[in-house]
Amino acid sequence: MGSKNKLKRFRENETFSNVYQPTREELVSDNFDLKGHWNAEVFKNDHPLVLELGCGKGEYTLGLAERYPNKNFIGIDIKGARFWRGAKTAVEDGVPNVAFLRTQIELIDHAFGKNEVDEIWITFPDPQIKYKRTKHRMTNAVFLERYKSILKPEGVVHLKTDSEFMHGYTLGLLHGAGHDVLYANHNVYKQEGSPAEVTEIQTYYEGQYLEKNKAITYIRFKIK
Repeated sequence: MGSKNKLKRFRENETFSNVYQPTREELVSDNFDLKGHWNAEVFKNDHPLVLELGCGKGEYTLGLAERYPNKNFIGIDIKGARFWRGAKTAVEDGVPNVAFLRTQIELIDHAFGKNEVDEIWITFPDPQIKYKRTKHRMTNAVFLERYKSILKPEGVVHLKTDSEFMHGYTLGLLHGAGHDVLYANHNVYKQEGSPAEVTEIQTYYEGQYLEKNKAITYIRFKIK
């Protein structure tokens, strides 16, 4: 994407009522007014709050929002030029239960309050296979602690990935730490009984993976 295009999207994001772009300083100094108040201030209801981390173009966030009108969804990504597409579609189609937050996932516990979130979706994260990159893996122990701090006690995390490595790494970590694995499937499109929200909502890249016969895996779990 050219720099002109990116700038245009950044400017357009600033006009969307469903896009929130706090500065890093705002978040780390705990001066972000929406922390702990997303439902009251943004969605004006008390429906369950669901996050998609690393939402990319926002296709999954939008798909979930349309499927579950009685839940509120927030797509989170540091790349605003990417989620511009999802934000624009939500505005144009009048989808009221979706918003987008531009920030780093590492700051998630500064953007949301304790027990504020009901569910977290992690869709097709970079598996960070090299050992030196383990600190960036979105299901490592440090990230799980961050998620736990904002999730309700019965809150659930979903991991959907095309990476067998990420699937195996996460399952091993969850079992080793005594977390609750509620459901695990190493090939959701080939096995019967896969959850509809996992197989009926697809991202653009997911469609490409499927064309190449790449297995899509899924884990649903609770953090102890």
